[in-house]
Amino acid sequence: MIQRTPYADALTYAIMVAGFFLLIGPFIVVISGASQSVQQVNSVPFNFMPQGEFFTNAQAAWQRANLGNALLNSMIMATLVTIGKVALSAFTAFAIVFFRSPLRHLFFWTVFITLMLPLEVRVVPTYSVAADLFQPFRSILGLFGIEVTLEWNLLNSYAGLTLPLIATATGTFLYRQFFMTIPDELAEAARMDGSGAARFFVDMLLPLSRTNMLALTTIMFVYAWNQYLWPLLMVTDPSYKTVMMSLRALLPADDGTPDWNVTLAGSLIIILPPLLVVAFLQRWFVRGLVSSDK
Repeated sequence: MIQRTPYADALTYAIMVAGFFLLIGPFIVVISGASQSVQQVNSVPFNFMPQGEFFTNAQAAWQRANLGNALLNSMIMATLVTIGKVALSAFTAFAIVFFRSPLRHLFFWTVFITLMLPLEVRVVPTYSVAADLFQPFRSILGLFGIEVTLEWNLLNSYAGLTLPLIATATGTFLYRQFFMTIPDELAEAARMDGSGAARFFVDMLLPLSRTNMLALTTIMFVYAWNQYLWPLLMVTDPSYKTVMMSLRALLPADDGTPDWNVTLAGSLIIILPPLLVVAFLQRWFVRGLVSSDK
């Protein structure tokens, strides 16, 4: 046991306070700058006290970046990706843990090893498939001398924004760790009562894994909301732009007025939805992560 001393306590609190200000500092700058005029936000030294120009700046940012449409697109994308990831990872982990296949460990490690592949490695082949879904089939048929001209892509569509992002090794691992804590006797009792795999999954496992599900929902919603590279590749139609793509329109032009107050107001609007999701699901998020480690 570590012995507590006044000096150690003082150092601990000093580190905690410093860490708090390092974390909260950027938010203070954003909130203060978003409520100031262009003259105030560019003044030196910077005034950290909020002013009364937020709604004016927010309106300018809303119109400049078309944030209404971008927020809708990001909400649709984040919601669909989250639902898909939570459902697919639950099904995958259920099959790995409760179906006694001799290859189940191979399947799990095949999925898990994808965590070691950075996005930059996966994005090119994923985009190649999304841009031409029938290309792999044409290549296979070409080996047999069969030529087809079928073409279909997922560009400029919600399917293209969401489907390639649904597969998740993180969610599968989180569910697997929790499912492994379920006693085998529970599955045996359900089998003796005549419950099939689907009923056991829906009636027993899903209620027990509610906290894990909400924790994964929090992680995946924030992950999908913050996506920039993938929407940038998939979208050329302005009507499908997400909020992360719209951030570019909020940056001041090189030869224009440095209206960082408008940029900060738009940024505050953009980060508000994931902040609300995290604040609402924070309790279940912590519980889910703790229970998955038991």
